[in-house]
This record gives sequence, structure tokens and C-alpha cells, in this order.
Amino acid sequence: MSISVLFSEFMELMNPTSIFNAFWATGFGIIVGMLPGLTATMGVALLTGLTFRFMPEQAMVVLISTYVGSIYGGSRSAILLNIPGTPANAATCIDGNPLARRGEAGYAIGLATTASGIGTFFGLVCLAVFSPLLGKIALQFGSWEFFVLSIFGIVICGNLTAPKDPLKGWIAGIAGLLLSQVGQDPIQALPRFTFGQLQLMGGLSLIPVLVGAYGVGEIIEVMQRPRDYTVRTKVRQVIPPLRDLFRYWKTILRSGIIGVLVGAIPGVGEDTASWISYDTAKRFSDRPDEFGKGSHEGLIAAETANNACIGGAVIPVLTLAVPGSAPAAVLLAAMWLHGIRPGPLLPIEQPFFIGTVTAIFLLSTIAMVVLGLSLVRPLVKVLQVPRMILMPVVFTLCCVGSFAVSGRLFDVYLMFLFGILGYFMRRNDFPAAPMVLGFILGPMADDNFRRAMIITGGDISPFFTRPISIILWLLTLAVILGRSTLFRKMLRSLKK
Repeated sequence: MSISVLFSEFMELMNPTSIFNAFWATGFGIIVGMLPGLTATMGVALLTGLTFRFMPEQAMVVLISTYVGSIYGGSRSAILLNIPGTPANAATCIDGNPLARRGEAGYAIGLATTASGIGTFFGLVCLAVFSPLLGKIALQFGSWEFFVLSIFGIVICGNLTAPKDPLKGWIAGIAGLLLSQVGQDPIQALPRFTFGQLQLMGGLSLIPVLVGAYGVGEIIEVMQRPRDYTVRTKVRQVIPPLRDLFRYWKTILRSGIIGVLVGAIPGVGEDTASWISYDTAKRFSDRPDEFGKGSHEGLIAAETANNACIGGAVIPVLTLAVPGSAPAAVLLAAMWLHGIRPGPLLPIEQPFFIGTVTAIFLLSTIAMVVLGLSLVRPLVKVLQVPRMILMPVVFTLCCVGSFAVSGRLFDVYLMFLFGILGYFMRRNDFPAAPMVLGFILGPMADDNFRRAMIITGGDISPFFTRPISIILWLLTLAVILGRSTLFRKMLRSLKK
């Protein structure tokens, strides 16, 4: 797509209606992303029905703006409260919250906003230029590759979040995989691990698990701190200087590429992109010891990747009619609802639609950066609210968010259970992030493993012989061996 087409489509959007819709929808998305339990998927789904009578172009403005705002908005609660607003912002907690605790909350939010803006812009450029190419790459992934990719994501997450003992991180990840198997299996609908309980037949909902492990666990942890414990911070600087961004230009470029590539793989999503980018940044960093203690580079890597993933996730939606993430799946359904038929014939039937979507992303990015930077100072005040007031409010939102998913009181009980589990995991140095990621990737791993076994008649060799699978297994093995004490000792002995 030429620059002239993009410019022409963007200028057509420069009308009061489109600008108003972009700003209020982005603001709504930021609020949805900030609130524990409300995800980008839920935000886009809520507005899909409300935009039914909108013109298709304006409906896409609202939904895409909500998508962009939600993924970014989760960084606010991750930085200020150490609770990721969405699964895509779990990696942001690792360095974002330590920065807030040492008095750099405003700068951390400004850095996250800038990185998110750059990531989204990088994603929309790739959406415009590389849609056909990346669509073909994503098409090469079969059931075998999706299963191996799930294992790879859990190994990376466990390696990152348990720096003292990665084995604890991997155990937590495997536990998440096992928990995701509760309920009816997706192929034959046979009950698994339900123990005769009707409430478990539908499986465990993601939101109660996420909110419980992160939100309730964090609330219990905070309420146990000394009475005079408080986080003091002043907003001395919000917009990061250009030299700070240029210092990490390699990290920004690398994270943008990772985000787009992971987003283009159907069904993976922003959370995996964020973890892979964070791990890669740590491996290539000149100061890896700062990661987890308030690293600017780590925060930039996580936020650039998860926002770049948005553009990548929309690529298979437009070119293959296959969603790259859960919010993209809702966006795909909304397109069908408004008479738009994504897929190989889209460039023929609506030759300028990809340009329109790219222009909407550009407008949403501008709205996100403007609103994100202008609302930094009010949101930093969250840190100065006494925990006796703040934590009950957060707890109420956790309960509302868990209940709102399906209207079941059982989900609130489930949130309590995982909150207690998350607290004890924290106390014993078992990170919650691998468990949550394992729970997210579990259905994808299960579906694709069983589908692959059906296709091959029980032959497991394609898992280890297909080229992409081999690359993913080698990367997984490299991560494991890289943290193995015995392997490092062997390398040192060979060098001597």
C-alpha cells in the first residue's frame, strides 16, 4: 500500500465525528484496561453491540480505538499497583512497579506511553506494508507448531519471573497448563477433572484466575505491610527525553519486530509477545542485572511489543479471516456484523479497506499518546491514597470484574481461591505469571496437540521433524540449558 493511499485515508478521517469517536473510545479502552478483571476482549465485545447502527467506518474507529486503549491502559495498574490490567501487561509489572516504588511513577508511565505509541505505530506500518508476506508466514504454522510455541512461551515466562530458581517458574507454568484442562475437552466434550461438580463442566474462567492470582494476592500482600508503609512519588518528569529513547533504539526496533511477528501468528496474542520481547531484551542488554529492579529497557521492551502485536494480530484478520488474538477475534466478528468480509478477496472487494484500518490505527495511536500523557499526573495520585481506602476499592473492582464475565457467583469464589493460592505462591517464591500464562496457553496447546495426533494417527514425529517445530524446540532447549547450573559448569570446564 502506497503512502499516498494511507495519507488520503487518514485525511478522510480528519472530521469531527471520527476524532470524537477515536478519543472517547480510546479513553474508554484505557479505563477498561486499567480496571482489574476487565480485558481488551471484554471492552471490544461490549462496544460491538453498541456500534451495530454505526456506519462501518465509524464502528471500526470505535472498536480499534478501544482495542488500542485497552492494551495500553493495563500498564497503568501494572505500574501503580503491580496488578496487570490485562494479561498483556503482566511483564510490565516486573520493572514498572519497582520504578514507581522508588519515586519514578510519572516517568515510568510516560515511558510506557511513549513505548506503546511507538509500538502501535510500528505495528500499523507493518500492517500496511507487510500484510501479504506476514500472512503467508503465519499460514505455515500448523497444529504441531502451535503446541510447541505454547511450551516455548511457558518456559520463557518461568525463566524470567523466577530468577533465583527457574524450576519454580516452570512448575508454576505446568500447574497453569493442568488447571486449563478442567472442564469438557474441546473435541469430544468429555468431562475432565470436574469431580462431578456441574460448575466445573465449563472449565475455569480466565478472569477470576487472573484477578485472583494477581489482584487478591497483591491486596493480601499490601495489607500485611507495616502501617506506615506508603509509596511516595513526585511527578518530576513525564515525557521522556529523546536521548533516553535513542539509547534503546535497538530494543525498540527488536521488540516491535517480535510483537508484529507474534501477533501475525493466529491465536497467540499480546501476552506472549510481551514475554518473548522482555526475555530477548534481557539477553541482549548490557545491564541484565537491572531487569526486575526497575529497568527502563525492560519496561520499554514489554510495552513496545504488546502494542506492536495489535497491528500484527490484525494482519491475519484482514488477509486470512483468522484472528491473531482474542480481541482480534471479536474485531473479526464485528467486521462480519457490519458487512465487511475479511480474507483473500478483501483487496478486490474493498481495495482501500486495509488503508482505512491503518489510518484508524494511526488516529487511535495519536489519541492514546495524547490522553496517556495528559492523564499521568492525576493517576499518579493513586499511589498516595491510603491502602485502607484503596485496597477495598480494588477488591470491589476485582469482585465485579470476576462476576461480570458470566454472571456466576462461583467465579467470585474461584477468585478468592486463586487469591489465596497466589498469596502463598508469593510467600514461597513461586511466581504467579507462569501459572497464568500456562492457563492462557493451555487450551491452545490442548486443542492443537489433539488435532495433530488425529491428523497423524497418533504419530508424534512431526512435532520434532517439521522445520519450524525444530527451531522452537531448539530455542526452548537453549532457554533451559542457559539456566542449568550443571550445563554452565560443563561449559566452564570445557573452556579451561
